[in-house]
Amino acid sequence: MNVNGKTIVLTGANGGIGSALAQQLAGAGAALILVGRDEYALEQLKLTLASPQRHLVLVCDLQNHSGVQGLLDFCKALPSGVDVLINNAGMSDFAFVSASDPDVTRALIDLNLAVPMTLTSALLPHLLTKPEALVVNIGSVFGSIGYPGFAVYGASKAGLKVFSEALRRELADSSVRVLYVAPRATQTPMNSTRVIAMNEALGNAMDPPIKVASAILSRIQAGRWGALTIGWPERLFVVLNSLLPAVTDSALLRQLPRIRQYSRLPKNVSNKKVSDSNLIERKVS
Repeated sequence: MNVNGKTIVLTGANGGIGSALAQQLAGAGAALILVGRDEYALEQLKLTLASPQRHLVLVCDLQNHSGVQGLLDFCKALPSGVDVLINNAGMSDFAFVSASDPDVTRALIDLNLAVPMTLTSALLPHLLTKPEALVVNIGSVFGSIGYPGFAVYGASKAGLKVFSEALRRELADSSVRVLYVAPRATQTPMNSTRVIAMNEALGNAMDPPIKVASAILSRIQAGRWGALTIGWPERLFVVLNSLLPAVTDSALLRQLPRIRQYSRLPKNVSNKKVSDSNLIERKVS
């Protein structure tokens, strides 16, 4: 797909991956609808983009029904409509299930899974009128590999992965294509200090957002749909986990003490060796 001249809705535009995607897409000639909660950050981002007058800013909170409806009404009122929907907004929480917060769990599932499903469903009738249209859902490698401390987050992304897969098959005989993207750990503000420290301790690679954005744009321009897992050896681990999950179990069992060290502890657990960084650090983009 040639994105030049295409109108693209980008949720979570002022996040790490969102900002990098905006730069890449604008540079390729797309007209962007930058969606987020921070008006100042969105306006500043817009000024850095190629042909800033071509882009629009929409401030809304997608964790509220009114925010979702506001975005839908805005898109439907556009004279030329929307060609591409990129569901990028999301949040993460690094905590073992025993320490999870029910309110956080509900909010995370809503933003990471329910909102993309709602937006896609509502905009689909319009997208189907286009000769060429696309839905991009930004997931995570943890949607394919259940990782300790990310059970809820991984579940939300696994749901998004299956939704994308089924949607792609439903639309196989239409003009709308679907791409699910699963980055590995990325250097974005969505990662808490505890997550960064854990990745450094375990030697886990963290990609710069521009690498992720470039891979996504390249995949769109090549017209290769389906699922894109970014990072090596993570692509291998996804296949290995699918075929031989016991091998992954053994590997993660060895990492478990270190992962637990950085994860948030249950409220009824006292450990004087645990630093203040174990306090909750939810990140939203």
